[in-house]
Amino acid sequence: MSTSHAPNSSPGLVKTLGNIDALALGFGAMIGFGWVVLTGGWLENAGTMGAVVAMIVGGGIMGVVGLAYAELTAAMPKAGGEHNFILRALGPRPSFLGSWAITGGYVTIVAFEAVAFPRTVEYILPGMSQIPLWTVAGFEVNLTWALVGVLAAIVITWINIRGVKHAGALQTFVVIFLLAIGALLIAGSFVGGEAQNMQPLFSNGMSGFFAVLVAVPFLFIGFDVIPQSAEEVNIPAKQIGKLVVFSVVLATIWYVMVVLTTSSAMPADQLSGVDIATADAFGALFGSDFMAKVLIAGGVAGILTSWNSLLLGASRLVYSLARSGMLPEWFGQLHPKYRTPANALIFIGGISMLAPFFGAEMLGWLVDSGAPSIIVAYLLVSVTFLVLRRKEPQMDRPLKVGGNGPGGLVIGWASVILTAALFSLYMPGMPASLSWEPWVIFAVWWVLGAVFFFKVPGGIAPGIDAEEQVLMAVRARRK
Repeated sequence: MSTSHAPNSSPGLVKTLGNIDALALGFGAMIGFGWVVLTGGWLENAGTMGAVVAMIVGGGIMGVVGLAYAELTAAMPKAGGEHNFILRALGPRPSFLGSWAITGGYVTIVAFEAVAFPRTVEYILPGMSQIPLWTVAGFEVNLTWALVGVLAAIVITWINIRGVKHAGALQTFVVIFLLAIGALLIAGSFVGGEAQNMQPLFSNGMSGFFAVLVAVPFLFIGFDVIPQSAEEVNIPAKQIGKLVVFSVVLATIWYVMVVLTTSSAMPADQLSGVDIATADAFGALFGSDFMAKVLIAGGVAGILTSWNSLLLGASRLVYSLARSGMLPEWFGQLHPKYRTPANALIFIGGISMLAPFFGAEMLGWLVDSGAPSIIVAYLLVSVTFLVLRRKEPQMDRPLKVGGNGPGGLVIGWASVILTAALFSLYMPGMPASLSWEPWVIFAVWWVLGAVFFFKVPGGIAPGIDAEEQVLMAVRARRK
């Protein structure tokens, strides 16, 4: 499945993505399946306007982080995004930490989609779960249920191996279908929705607000897929940076729309008792069980967009780490025909194939376990933005956020403070602290990362040639 080339000696990735492809990757990654299964919980925790405010605040935070990403992506449009930014500003080991953190976030969502897919299919085909295997956290895992997730993982991985153009075409098509579902949600809300159903507007005070806010990193991860694929995007670097921010704006609008339309469909006490609130609300808006299944088809589309984008992004990060000598060469080898990081794709796709065998309870654990890692990466990128502004003021920046004055520094510091504050919400004793299961998944990922972290050469200064210095040190060690 791979060439014999070492990292950095292959012909490289192929530039085949345009404006729409790149935007579809970022936006599609952010509107995965979470809006289908989590909206009922948001409304129960915070009320209609409490959830809307949390989404707007969360979107604003991600927008600030997105501005830092936009400038850095335009300045360094190479596969790997965070890996390249942090390597240039902070050096190899911080770069590995940031890359491993965001990869961990991507992998948890790829695994989440592999579990969400059979759960969604079961809504349409209730009798598909057969041949009991075992029970995990009260959920009986059936062989046929798990195999549906495994088969979907194989298909998505195969599409990505075939090439980013195939993955981009799939993404664009499915995003268009999702937008059609969104238009139907809005139309249904005007036709069959009632404002009185939106009560209560606020629930549980600040604790309800924070309960929704902590899901934001998981819901909005995806705009950073655009930097991961920057080496395969055939548009000006400045435009790539703008697409990062635009995708965050679109996702914020989407989540606010879903909350408002869902809450208008049914009273809160009815929504809290249904299996998949958004689907049942959609059916209620049109007075049709068939329309509920149409919404589920939109959920399947969301699964595919998020799964496709984040598998692509994770594989490019792993490829970049291998290309710079921070992971074994095997991960950096390209497919001889399609010139895609096939081995990295197989590794991540293989992890997602295991997730369905742990049952539906994994959905919540995966959401919670990936979020802290995502925030670690965003925090490091925010620090990188400030360091490069100070150390390399003359760096070529096709898109300079905040202009030449202090505006850029304000944005950078705001991004650092906001991401640090978000991370604190997950700590024990905080309103949205995590249970032990997500922390176990988090720990397993970082223990695996520690195996590679201590093999990354130390004593190498950050800078434009840091990757070459790491490669030289790794090759000297192997000799």
